[in-house]
Amino acid sequence: MTESAEGNGWSDRDRVRIAAEGLSVAEADRQMALFRQGLSPVRLNRACRVGDGIVVLAEKERPELLRLYDEAVRTRRLMKFVPASGGATRMFQEWYRLLAGEESTGESRARFWGELPQYPFFPDLKAALGAQGMDLENLLRADNVEAALEGILTDRGLGYGLLPKALLKFHAYPEGARTALEEHLVEAALYARDGQDISRLHFTLSPEHEKPVRELLASVTESYEARWDTAFDIGLSMQDRATNTLAADPACRPFRDAEGGLVFRPGGHGALLANLNALEADIVFVKNIDNCAPDRLKAETVVWKRLLAAYLWTLQEESFAALRLLDGDDGTEDDLQRIAAFARGKLNAALPACFGELSPAQRRRSLFEKLNRPLRVCGMVKNDGEPGGGPFWVDGREEQDGPTLQIVEAFQVDWDSPSQKGIWASSTHFNPVDLVCGIRNFRGEPFALGTFVDPQTASLARKSDKGRPLLALERPGLWNGSMAFWNTVFVEVPLSTFNPVKNVTDLLRPQHLPD
Repeated sequence: MTESAEGNGWSDRDRVRIAAEGLSVAEADRQMALFRQGLSPVRLNRACRVGDGIVVLAEKERPELLRLYDEAVRTRRLMKFVPASGGATRMFQEWYRLLAGEESTGESRARFWGELPQYPFFPDLKAALGAQGMDLENLLRADNVEAALEGILTDRGLGYGLLPKALLKFHAYPEGARTALEEHLVEAALYARDGQDISRLHFTLSPEHEKPVRELLASVTESYEARWDTAFDIGLSMQDRATNTLAADPACRPFRDAEGGLVFRPGGHGALLANLNALEADIVFVKNIDNCAPDRLKAETVVWKRLLAAYLWTLQEESFAALRLLDGDDGTEDDLQRIAAFARGKLNAALPACFGELSPAQRRRSLFEKLNRPLRVCGMVKNDGEPGGGPFWVDGREEQDGPTLQIVEAFQVDWDSPSQKGIWASSTHFNPVDLVCGIRNFRGEPFALGTFVDPQTASLARKSDKGRPLLALERPGLWNGSMAFWNTVFVEVPLSTFNPVKNVTDLLRPQHLPD
C-alpha cells in the first residue's frame, strides 16, 4: 500500500480505480479532505432587490434591445443548453405512494380517477393498457388504481417512472401531445436561431436515456423543421465520468463496497460545467428541461429570452471595449475611472477596498482581471413560494473581498444564525434557472470555465448504499458555485415565463392545460 500525501492510504488497486474514473490521486485527496474539513456556509450580506442587485428593463428600453438582439443573431453563434439528465422518479412520488398503498384513501383514489383524463399522456395510457387486453373504463369501475398506475409508471405500460422528464408528454395539442424535449425544440426555433435559420440546442443526458432520446429526435425533428422553417443543429452529451466524486463513510474515510472497492457517485448538476465548457457558442441560453410552456404562452417567454440576450450583448460589448483598451496599455485617468464605474455599477464587480489608492498600473491590472471573466445575465422572478434558491449579495471569503452577486440555495445557508435566516427570509425574488451566458473572451477565445469555480460551495449529503450510511459529495452547482466568479447581472422577468413541472400534478396547472 502506498501512502498519499493526505494520508488516505490508497492501495495500488485504488489508484487503478481512481485513474479508471478519470481522476488523479491529487483530486481524490482533495475530495477526501472536503469530507474531513467540512464545508463552510456562504455568508449572506443582504437579499437582492430591485435597484440593489436586480435590474428592471424599462418598457421604453425594450424596443432598442430587441433590435440589438436581431443584430446579435446575425453576428453571434447562439445556442440553447438544456440539462435533461434528470429521471422523472421524484415527479411521481405521490403516485408511487398511492401504488404502494401508503396513501390509498377513498379520497386520494377518487381524485386520481377524476384527474387522470386531463393528463396529456392519457390517450397513450389507454392504448398501452389496451395492447395488454385491459380497458381503462373497466379499471375505473373496479377502482383498480394499481393497474392504472402500473400502466403509467412501469415498463408494463408507458414506463414513465423509468424515463427522463425530457421524454414525458407535457402538453396536449389537437395534432397530438408534445414531450418536454419537443417543447424545447420549438423554443430554440423561436430565440436560438441564427442568421442562417439554424437553431442550435444541446441536451445533457444520462447514458441509459441516449437511445430513446435519439429515437424521438429522429422521429420528430423533420416535422418541426418544416413547421418552423428552420434547420436544427442538436447536440447530445453525457456527464463526464471524471466528474464523479468519491463517497465517504461516516468516519470520513473512503467508502468501500462489499469487495473493498472504492465507490464513486455522480457529482450533481455542477458536473455539467464541463459539458457547457465544450460548447462551440458565443451566447448560451440555459434552461431546465421541466420549465416549458405550451405554444399559447410562449410569446412572452420568447420576448424575454431575446431581451436578456440583448442586454448581455450590450454589457459584453462595453466590457470588450474596456478590455481592449486595458490590454493595449492605453487610456487616461478618466478612462480608468469610467471603466471602474462600469465594473461596479453594471457588472456588480467587487473592486478592492483600496482600489483608489493603487497606482494606475495596478488599477489597470485589477480592472482587467475583474472584466475578463465569463458573463451571465440571470432572469429572476418575484418570489411566489416556489422551492429553490434566490439572488443575494454574498460576502467574500476574505475580509478584504467585497460582496458579490450569487444565486444561493438553502443548503448553503447557516441556519443556526438568526441573522442569516432573517436575510434569507427577506428575499423578494426567486431563481427560475433562466440564464443567458457569454462564454468567450474579448479575443473570441473560449474561457476555461473551470477556473471560475468556488470549490468551497460543494455540498455534502447523507445517503445510503444497500442500507449502509455514506456521505456523498456533490460538485458546486452549475448556476451556484460553478459560476461563483463569473460577472453576474440579475434582471427581473415576469412570473409567466416560469412554468416548472416538479410534480406530476403540476401538469394540471392552468398554464399547462389546453385552452
